[in-house]
Amino acid sequence: MTFEGKTILVTGGTGSMGKTFVRRVLAGAQGTPKKVIVFSRDEAKQHEMRMSYLHRAVTTDEVIFRNFMNVLEFRIGDVRSYSDICSAVKSADIVVNAAALKQVPTCEYFPMQALMTNCVGAHNIVRAIEENNYPVNTVIGISTDKACKPVNVMGMTKSLQERIFISANILNPKTRFICVRYGNVLASRGSVIPLFHDQIRNGGPVTITVPDMTRFLLSLDQAVDTVFAALKGAKPGETYVPNAPAATVENIARALIGERPIKTKIVGIRPGEKMHEIMVSDEEAHHCVKRGNYFAILPMLPELKLNGNKVRSALTKELSSADNVADFKNTVSLLKKHRLMLENAQGPEWEELLR
Repeated sequence: MTFEGKTILVTGGTGSMGKTFVRRVLAGAQGTPKKVIVFSRDEAKQHEMRMSYLHRAVTTDEVIFRNFMNVLEFRIGDVRSYSDICSAVKSADIVVNAAALKQVPTCEYFPMQALMTNCVGAHNIVRAIEENNYPVNTVIGISTDKACKPVNVMGMTKSLQERIFISANILNPKTRFICVRYGNVLASRGSVIPLFHDQIRNGGPVTITVPDMTRFLLSLDQAVDTVFAALKGAKPGETYVPNAPAATVENIARALIGERPIKTKIVGIRPGEKMHEIMVSDEEAHHCVKRGNYFAILPMLPELKLNGNKVRSALTKELSSADNVADFKNTVSLLKKHRLMLENAQGPEWEELLR
């Protein structure tokens, strides 16, 4: 059992992915953890998250939720601060680095802020383990498809984060450093679906960047499944990638609008955006293997190559969101499957997700 008796540190634990990860861990499906540490710099979100578990402790029959006060710990801190990271990492068996500046325009306007959080934050985790010999078993970095052949600051800093963690295996052989890379998470805070919902509720127009723009689409639970799979099966230096569906921005908008008399407006590509996202590049494809439902990108550093990485590649070219785009009907089905149509986008759970 991956988490049985383990102390798990989640940096950025109050974000959309962090909250879903913590909820899944506390459900106990991968074993009962000794402690889950939610580390972030936002006290308001930590308070809201704590209150949500207090409520759940009253209403649920699951033992671990009712006992959450002995398992779940909240810590205010910043990944940019080496001392904050040392304090949190020293007692952890598993570190999940979900702290990030991830909005593409924000990172374009404030590149040094993105560098400090996405790169220096990752380096602080590696440095803390290396300089203090902390007995951390695994560190997993949460990355993005934008890190592959990056054209924007967010992608560039995330690409560097991947390299920081992969190279850390060489000087820290007692700790396994791995990554996951996935595309846009459906309905995560700041993503296009909540934006479209809000625009529809206000009578439109729904703003579309470019109609033919494509994006990989993954639910929050599928994103967490990818992290679970990597924690269970990834070897040092590997990056796990889900085989995710893709859709056009126009079809996502049309599906959410439905029969409503709402107009759309083309606004053009934002600073730093791509027309199509790449999950695995041409350069990575020849050392990418299949692991169950996932692709694993093997490390290129010679010290980390197992058996010289003489493998049969699972891909012959880059993995792009333009390769296998869902049509309108299947886009509707995908959104319905994950309860993301406007009629489902309400109530306490939805509001909690978007905080």
